[in-house]
Formats: sequence, C-alpha cells, structure tokens
Amino acid sequence: MDYEVLKVIWWVLIGVLLIGFAITDGFDMGAGALMPFVGKTDTERRIALNVLAPHWDGNQVWFITAGGAIFAAWPVVYSVAFSGFYWAMLLVLFALFFRPVGFEYRSKIKDPRWRSAWDWGIFAGSSIPALVFGVAFGNLLQGVPFKLDSLMYSTYTGNFFQLLNPFAILCGVVSVAMLMLHGGNYLHLRTEGAVADRARKYAGIAGVVSIVGFILAGLWLNFGIDGYVITKMGDPNAALNVLDKTVEVKSGAWFANYEAVPALWLAPILGILCTLLSVLLGLKGRAGLAFVLSSLACAGVIFTAGGSMFPFVMPSSLDPASSLTMWDVVSSHKTMGIMFAVACIFVPIILLYTTWCYYKMWGKVNAQHIENNPVGSY
Repeated sequence: MDYEVLKVIWWVLIGVLLIGFAITDGFDMGAGALMPFVGKTDTERRIALNVLAPHWDGNQVWFITAGGAIFAAWPVVYSVAFSGFYWAMLLVLFALFFRPVGFEYRSKIKDPRWRSAWDWGIFAGSSIPALVFGVAFGNLLQGVPFKLDSLMYSTYTGNFFQLLNPFAILCGVVSVAMLMLHGGNYLHLRTEGAVADRARKYAGIAGVVSIVGFILAGLWLNFGIDGYVITKMGDPNAALNVLDKTVEVKSGAWFANYEAVPALWLAPILGILCTLLSVLLGLKGRAGLAFVLSSLACAGVIFTAGGSMFPFVMPSSLDPASSLTMWDVVSSHKTMGIMFAVACIFVPIILLYTTWCYYKMWGKVNAQHIENNPVGSY
C-alpha cells in the first residue's frame, strides 16, 4: 500500500481510537464524576458504582490502545508530547489510580468516612483526566512552545501552569461537560428511581454547558486565536522530515479546511445537534436514544478538532516549521503496513468482546440488587 495512503489511514484510525475511548471510557468517567451527586445515600451510590465497576477496565483498553497506536505510528509526537505535557500526564496517571482502587475497596469497609473519601476519590479520578484531555486539545489548537533541531531533539520552553490558560480551561470544561452528559445518560439508562432521575437532571445541565462552551470555543478559535497553515511541503512519501516544510501562522487558518471541504461542517453540526437532542430526549425519559446521541456528539466534537487541525498533530508556537503533522512524524512504511494489518485483526476483536461483555451483563441496577448482594456487589 502506498506510504501516503497509509499515513492518511493511520490519522483516521487514531481518530477512531480516540472516539472509541471517548464513547466507552468517557461514559464511565462522566458517570464517576456524577456519582457523589446522583447518590444521596450509600445504597444509591453503590447503585451507580455497580453500573460502572464491571466494565471500567474493559473500557480502558481503548485508552491504552490509542496511546500505543500513537507511540507506534507517530513516535515523534509521542516523544515531544511526553516532554511538553509530562506533568499533565502524570496528573492524569495519579488521578486514574483512584478509580480501580476506589471501585474495588470502597465498599469493603462500612465506615461512612471511608466510603465518602473513596466516593470523592472516584470523582477526582474521573473528572481530572477528562479536564486534562480537554486542556491538552486547547493547547494544541493554540500551539505548543517547542522546537526541534536537525537530530529531532525537542526543546520545550513552557511549564505546567502555562497549560492552564483561559482557552484551554474552556476546552477542558467542554470535555468534562460532554462526558458528564454521556455518563449521566448511561446512569439514566442502567438505573431506576431517584438515581435515574438525578442522572437525567445532571445530564441535562451538563449538556447545556457543553453546547454553550463548544460554541464559545469555536468563536474564540475563529476570532481570537491564530491557526497554522503549510505553505510549502516536502515529499509526503518521506518519513521523519519534520523540518522540510514551511509553516505560517494566520488568523482564521483553523477554518481553512472547512472552506476547502464544506462537508466538514457536518462534524460541528453533529456535535451541537446531537448534544441538544440528547438533552431533550433524556428529559423526556428516552435514555437509550439519549445515550446513542451523546455518543454521536462525542464523535462530532472530536472530528471537529481533528478536521480543524488537519494535517497538523502538534503545532509549534515557538518555531512553526517544527510543527508536527501526520505527513512527517510517522514510522517507516513497513512498520505502518504491519500495524495496519494488526489493527484490522484486533480492533474488530476488541469491538466484539466489548459488545459481548455488555450483552451478558446488561440490565438495570436497583436498590434490591444491592440489598440481595451486600457482599458480592461493589
């Protein structure tokens, strides 16, 4: 297969893996962030916990797979990102520690203080990664302060606190709200009574925040943030020729792809319209349709970011020529060909066993279930 075609295929595949992560691990992160609020009693919180805990580790496969795919397909991106976002990634890692430990040990001791502490630990382990992922995208859209030398060594001049700029925080809020909508819809779908009612209410609030934040971020990006455009490109069939191009910073450049390919407007329309319909259907008690639509909304938002940045993966605000694109940061032709064959085999397997797990463990969780299984339940 042609090298240039493989580069495009892997850009699409990594986007699909990120969407799979947002849809699967995203709803249990969103639901985990809502758990202290939808459950007012210990039993109600255990209801929410038992909806999430059987599946969280399977959902995490999408996150691990996406990270592995970036490492293998875009090694320079992996290297530069870990240099620039090192402390942010450590924050995500340490926050994620609270989830498995909280799921497994939260209900082992009956002390209310123990259980309350782990409830908020699960909240932190679910909301902090969602926030950081959004902040990361916000910084990518503004450009990351790094540059490369001729040996591909990167120099990063920023720090952790510079990542927390207003636009990036807005993107982080959109990310958290989007996943809370998605997680609230899932809790609404899988629970009954007061927990389902509160999940529906909080999902509606999160959906409104998500729509407003997404529109504000789009306007800010168009009128307040300069984008990047390649004015001269080297051989697209070459690998690791990052500096063999000319990049200019221009006002409104992030919307150039939408002018060139009007069909890309379907992505932000999908993100906004599906979020709105998800909120409305959720309020009407149509939890299943609301969950499907919030899944499509996640895909629309991620496709919007990807469509805006294409072909950039990690723009450089320090030296635009050092910006990383999908054309020049890839592995060898042979590596990408082997990886493509592996992906064609294993991604469907992941989809099949994930679907099978949900099929076998499907059903609503209620107070009676917890009372009948006080020890066996999470």
